[in-house]
Amino acid sequence: MSNICGKRFAVLLCAEDSEYVKKKYGGYSGVFMKMLAEEGEIWEVYKVASGEFPQDDELNLYDGFVITGSCSDAHGNDKWIHDLLTLLNKLQSMNKKTLGICFGHQILGRALGGKVSRSPTGWDIGVRTITFSPSWPLALSSLQLPSQLSIVECHRDEIRELPAKAEVIGWSDKTGIEMFRYGDHIMGIQGHPEYSTDILFQIIDRLIQRDFITEDIAVDAREKAALWDPDMEAWKRLCVNFLKGHSHKNGMENEKFCKEAHA
Repeated sequence: MSNICGKRFAVLLCAEDSEYVKKKYGGYSGVFMKMLAEEGEIWEVYKVASGEFPQDDELNLYDGFVITGSCSDAHGNDKWIHDLLTLLNKLQSMNKKTLGICFGHQILGRALGGKVSRSPTGWDIGVRTITFSPSWPLALSSLQLPSQLSIVECHRDEIRELPAKAEVIGWSDKTGIEMFRYGDHIMGIQGHPEYSTDILFQIIDRLIQRDFITEDIAVDAREKAALWDPDMEAWKRLCVNFLKGHSHKNGMENEKFCKEAHA
């Protein structure tokens, strides 16, 4: 019963929380937990961008790891980024389930031997359609997912080249490597399955304040993002299925089982 009800996961937080996201969502880690966490699980957060990492003897305690987005460059050379690369190589050698989002997707690609750099086509901010590879072994039909999903994007870097053992499983008309998998235990998603358009609009404001983007880019991004909503529920099912090996529906059934067992 402990295998069903007592799973443990870690969020490797690579960004600083904005006041808005802290107040409304409990920080970026809270956004991820809202998408992924189920009753009976333990979720812990390591602020890796501030140098807070799990110890080697703690890694076996976790069933999976999630790497968040960041304002930092995945191709950078800050000490915490190199420490994160070391950790990710350890997780890979341990076959730990690892899900990377945006910066997390890029840093996973780098850790595995791929190349990350600025996108030659510039920023991608808004909502974009992702097409899944028909060769992807995940049974999209069993998750009741179509061959395409819309997702929030907010990045100017991208994976330019993956190692031979990695497989591209999703792409868009702008970015060739929107998703990849490495074996059955590592998956990267360039977009933000956890973001609503509300969070995206707040991030656009922060990017302007920090002079990362110009006002005309912001206006264009807001207009495009307002045209349609991201498929958040579908991405939730996909990510939960990968990280835990079951669909969200099965997760709710496990949740019911835990409650009945404890009762």
